[in-house]
Amino acid sequence: MNVKDNTILITGGASGIGRGLAEAFHNLGNLVIISGRRQEALDEVTAANPGMQSLRLDIADPADVTDFAEKITAFYPKLNVLINNAGIMQSEDLAKAPDYLDIAEKTIATNLLGPIRLTAALLPHLQAQRHAAVLTVSSGLAFVPMAAAPTYCATKAAIHSYSMALRRQLRDTSVQVIEIVPPYVQTELQGARQANDPAAMPLNDFITEVMQLLSGDGAINEVVVERCAPLRFAAENGRLDIMFQTINAAPH
Repeated sequence: MNVKDNTILITGGASGIGRGLAEAFHNLGNLVIISGRRQEALDEVTAANPGMQSLRLDIADPADVTDFAEKITAFYPKLNVLINNAGIMQSEDLAKAPDYLDIAEKTIATNLLGPIRLTAALLPHLQAQRHAAVLTVSSGLAFVPMAAAPTYCATKAAIHSYSMALRRQLRDTSVQVIEIVPPYVQTELQGARQANDPAAMPLNDFITEVMQLLSGDGAINEVVVERCAPLRFAAENGRLDIMFQTINAAPH
């Protein structure tokens, strides 16, 4: 992927991995537009990064996705990169069914249906660009699930599968499809404890390694940092059961 000279949309760009990617691409001279539900949070990021733009989006609202796609392609006709990053993660106690269904449905709407809808809405525009890319942030938990957050893990597994299929179907177009697979990273995805957990990968280290991998020579389908490799390739290495037990023995 060419990491310069792009017009890039990053969903969930006001915090965590989304903000880290937004600032990294912005510092390389790309025009970066971040989106999210809270305008105040978006404004804070753009104020700290002069030249970065923002446009509010509720990724879980189908009508808002449609309106947003029309606006952003009108405002930024050179848009050529979409980074589907917005996501939520909450614990669910499946033994207490059906009490957790509200969490499950919100998670699916945000983590799975949102990226599918936004990609579909923007794909005609992206295919008209000479060079374009769709990047989607999944998770190491797509490959080894954490039992405490079953729907989150299921949506990330689905996003992995969707990315593979999208890549295959778009192989003869100008659109490159890349999956970014994070490990456990110091963000506020699960609150302040995760952001300060020494067991989690520092966010800056993760972003630095991701950008190095993206800017490497040749085509790349998946961005898997070294720290995430044991999860991503657990099944291939015959260690799925061991990694599953390890992940679910650790406190989160």
